[in-house]
Amino acid sequence: MSAAAAVRPAATRAPALAGLKVVDFTIVMSGPMCTRMLADAGAEVVKVEPPDGDVVRQRPPQRGGVSTYYASMNCGKKSIVLDLQTEDGKRLATELVAQADVVVENFRPGVMKRLGLDYANLSRDNPRLVYASISGFGQTGPMASAPAYAPVIHAASGYELAYNQYQRGGDRPANNGIFIADVMGASYAFGAIQLALYEREKSGRGQHIDVSLMDSVLGMLIYEMQAAQFPPERPRQVYEPVRANDGYVMVAAVTQKNLEVLFDTIGYPEGKTDPRFATMATKEANWPALLALIERWTSQRTGAECEQVFMKAGVPCSRYRSVGEAMADPQCAERGLFVELGEGDASYKVCNLPFLMSATPVAAQPQVAGLGEHTEEVLHDALGLDAATLAGLRARGVFGKARA
Repeated sequence: MSAAAAVRPAATRAPALAGLKVVDFTIVMSGPMCTRMLADAGAEVVKVEPPDGDVVRQRPPQRGGVSTYYASMNCGKKSIVLDLQTEDGKRLATELVAQADVVVENFRPGVMKRLGLDYANLSRDNPRLVYASISGFGQTGPMASAPAYAPVIHAASGYELAYNQYQRGGDRPANNGIFIADVMGASYAFGAIQLALYEREKSGRGQHIDVSLMDSVLGMLIYEMQAAQFPPERPRQVYEPVRANDGYVMVAAVTQKNLEVLFDTIGYPEGKTDPRFATMATKEANWPALLALIERWTSQRTGAECEQVFMKAGVPCSRYRSVGEAMADPQCAERGLFVELGEGDASYKVCNLPFLMSATPVAAQPQVAGLGEHTEEVLHDALGLDAATLAGLRARGVFGKARA
């Protein structure tokens, strides 16, 4: 583990989810991110993969023969291979779930039911089971069975067009490569699982959690949903980049006090009595003029100087940085944001969860399981299968085709 992780608060108690058993049927992003959060908090997560593995295992970037993209969403889990198209595979999965606390799946609604691995079926033998389903549009409604990945949800939810309305010019929605819907869905599922586990302590029973990526993104569009119902008389104030002499900076003088300090900082103290900026309404009406005043000052300075001067004065500001530059910020090291996986020249960093706890450890675990690495170990330890039984299952292709 990297030195950066060592600055996280020293743990005085066991991980919050220590002893919790999770069976993970998820693939790609939303589900794996949710179950990685559970693993970070101490849960034992067994990822059930098809014989070809989660498709993200093959995606770049690659480091030391490992997809670091896959690793960042699946570190800290055990991997077993079960062909769920076989009766033996479904039976073994059912037996594993009978001993589990939590199941997470993110297939299209109906898939797990066809496999006999849905909540209604599995909870008969395990009434304490907390079962989370993450899907594009939810388990109910006319769109429930529709296929969806994050880019489709971004378009369907109105997010992309709402985002585009804040841009200057251009009718074509922006290209899509950052999968907000998946990460939000994963985060909501993680929180809902904690609610269900807490409630289980009182009722003694589990329940089914239905997380919709569509609902997750629509819930993020707080102002936009209200504006869609009650169109405002004038466009909303938009925070726009202003030019520095080597790029752009974002200046967010949100409060009137911020704005007064900003006027002093840029050498325009009369701005504090300028009627164009006296109230929230007049400031919004004269927003382009305000941006021009700010840019007159910032364009004569580097982004780093703008950031330093404004932040020192108490005006929120940042230069526009690349992800690599943001990762190199000493603030990240101070908070122990990264854990280092791999070894030597094949090492790479993944993010910890974005919160610190004073007494219980929460951190990405520095191991990434190979495909099916723990299959026989888990089936032996959890279900008591002996070597002969495991060999028979292997011969019948339950663990996938034998490799030469």
